[in-house]
Amino acid sequence: MGEGWAMRKLWVGAGVAVALGMGFVMLLVVGVYVVAGNLANGIGGGSKRLAKGSVPAAYQALVQKWGNLCPAINPALLAAQLYQESGFNPKAQSHAAAQGIAQFIPGTWATHGIDGDGDGDRDVWDPADAIPSAASYDCTLASYVKDVPGNPTENMLASYNAGAGAVIQYQGVPPYKETQNYVKVIRSLEKSFAAPEGRVDPSEQAAGAIAYAQEKLGTPYLWGGTGTASQGGRFDCSGLTQAAYESVGIELPRVANDQYNAGPHPSREELLPGDLVFFSDDLTNSRAIRHVGIYVGGGYMIDAPRTGAAIRFDPIDTPDYFGATRVTEDGAKALPTTV
Repeated sequence: MGEGWAMRKLWVGAGVAVALGMGFVMLLVVGVYVVAGNLANGIGGGSKRLAKGSVPAAYQALVQKWGNLCPAINPALLAAQLYQESGFNPKAQSHAAAQGIAQFIPGTWATHGIDGDGDGDRDVWDPADAIPSAASYDCTLASYVKDVPGNPTENMLASYNAGAGAVIQYQGVPPYKETQNYVKVIRSLEKSFAAPEGRVDPSEQAAGAIAYAQEKLGTPYLWGGTGTASQGGRFDCSGLTQAAYESVGIELPRVANDQYNAGPHPSREELLPGDLVFFSDDLTNSRAIRHVGIYVGGGYMIDAPRTGAAIRFDPIDTPDYFGATRVTEDGAKALPTTV
């Protein structure tokens, strides 16, 4: 199907495109094809500095400090563990009696909990104790398996899941599906909490997600909408982005602040069509994100904005712009379903 077909599809999608003019429609069409072009250009890179706002401001200094406690961990990895365990909720309690932001069970806390803030007690419900204790426990596990060949961080994570004895026995990550999946999940989540130092790979599915979203242009907004027949095919903001990526085989969480953790975070200057773009009234805390759209190029996104409006093109350069995520399949699969 040619470029002319794509342009006609855009114009039929919504009258708002007319107001933006032929130049913008061309920009969107070109933007979709830019994605495919970039796939062949070897864009890559990454690092372990914390991404902006990825850790709530109240805990960022703790994660940054204690994430450097030993070589087997780093701040982004520690953040990934805390998010996976509790979603940064210091009051979290599981059915298995795991407690606090780091989800220590009482027996492990009794042995490995430390007085991180030096106030004379060890309180599993206090992040100032629990976050240092999580880092300290990681480093203790790493010391148990320091002579095991392979990646020290992955051996540490495997020890966290299966016990250091199993890692020593198998001389590396043991052949347990649960343990191998745990290691993969945390390493994938780690990338979503790290600020890349260079360009990150574009998503192979981005063009398809954009195509889905542009088909929905002009559809009335519905709070809580996920596009079901009973809802008349209507969406809210995160329902639209979830459905767009579901159409290309990637399952995203339902809410915007969890969708933020579905991959690495390109800078504003590095945005590519298909990136998810996020908005918040608190630019220091990804858990406070309240809106999401799909970037299409030229400073515009497709989004489902609010009650009384329809899915449309909107500018992204507003004071509440939080940041962006380049959705990856592994990143989306790693996201916990319980936070």
